Amino acid sequence: MAQPATGDPKSSLDGSGSVTKLLMRFTVAGIAVMVLITIGIAVVARMEAVQKGIDEARHTTWVVAYTIRPSLVPGIASEDAVAIATLDTAVRRFVLGQSLVRVKVWDQDGKILYSDATPLIGRRFDLDVDHRHALERGTGVARVSDLDEPRNAPEAGFGKLLEVDVGMRTTTGQPVLLETYFRYDDVVTMGWNSWRRFAPIAVGALLVLELVQVPLAVALARRLQTGERRRRVLLDLAARASEAERRRIASDLHDGVVQDITGVTYELDAARIGAAGSGDPDSRDMIIAEAARRLRACIRSLRTLLLDIYPPNLATEGIRPALVDLAASASTDRLTVAVHLEDFMEPSPQVAAMLYRAAQEAVRNAARHSGARRVDLSVSRHDGVWELVVDDDGKGMSAGRVEARHKEGHLGLHALGELLSDAGGSLALRSAPDAGTRVEIKVPAP
Repeated sequence: MAQPATGDPKSSLDGSGSVTKLLMRFTVAGIAVMVLITIGIAVVARMEAVQKGIDEARHTTWVVAYTIRPSLVPGIASEDAVAIATLDTAVRRFVLGQSLVRVKVWDQDGKILYSDATPLIGRRFDLDVDHRHALERGTGVARVSDLDEPRNAPEAGFGKLLEVDVGMRTTTGQPVLLETYFRYDDVVTMGWNSWRRFAPIAVGALLVLELVQVPLAVALARRLQTGERRRRVLLDLAARASEAERRRIASDLHDGVVQDITGVTYELDAARIGAAGSGDPDSRDMIIAEAARRLRACIRSLRTLLLDIYPPNLATEGIRPALVDLAASASTDRLTVAVHLEDFMEPSPQVAAMLYRAAQEAVRNAARHSGARRVDLSVSRHDGVWELVVDDDGKGMSAGRVEARHKEGHLGLHALGELLSDAGGSLALRSAPDAGTRVEIKVPAP
């Protein structure tokens, strides 16, 4: 005979290990995602920093335009030395610095009216589309300077530069183009300095998020581990209960129906032999009648056994007829099982199956172990909870005896309690010596 399944400690350890691995994978994945997000933020921040620096350079160029406009007198266009010197003084004193390294002023024909690089003054170059766009509309156009162009040759020594063009007017209203050149690295640095003011907050928020996620992951892993252990316990209980049920059915068949049928065959053989020898019809009729009675009892026992395995009318007719049939099959000359049902709507199939299974186990225990003369079974529903109560007037038992029966392998009510708990229900057993036993089952309605 197969042995009852038992919990495997190694399996439990493996389950714990798998949960730990899952937690580690979650944590590593969270850190990886945080790193990727940080890198993404850094990339976007660099782009934003560059744009921010360009915007700052464009704004600075507008400030320069307002600063030097009073010095853009008519003498600038005629290359008057005094006017150029006055403008140059203003540029070198108020404009040029570490980042802004070159200033040029152009007229509409492409002539450089002023530059702090004096050899460029008076030279002419073709104005491109961006130059004319800024000149005609008075807007600011920013771009990386092309140091290979002849007009930018004097700036080659500065390295990569950002060129900003702004259209403006002289004191007499003549349209001119102001062109400034900024060190590109300084422009980016300006943007980075702006971004660094809020970068710690962004990165700190990510770190806090990760620190919050880890405890949540630990709690989730513990819940998974607890669920895994509970699942293993339920599987173990189900396997052991199934084995105990098979043993009970085999014992019932062997000690009951099989023995009775064997006795009937002996009686029928005796009747056949006796009838052949004596020819007494009355004796033969008595033997046949007794055999028929015992066969009917065997049929009733088999039907009861089938009803124990699964009630034939539970799925189609509901819980009421099933409980009535259960009471009828459990009642004998020595035991009366009474059913008390309130007027209620039919429970769901899952709840009905659980209530019937609980009633079956409780009535069976009362019939087999309590020595009761009467069992009362009642079902009711209150506040969304189904309640089954089974009372017997048997000999009862102490709390220690309940635990001892569980250790001896009587798993029915214990396994049922685990299943009910897993479904959100409960099982309570109240018993005392010579005071009978009460089993209370509660199952929440779905």
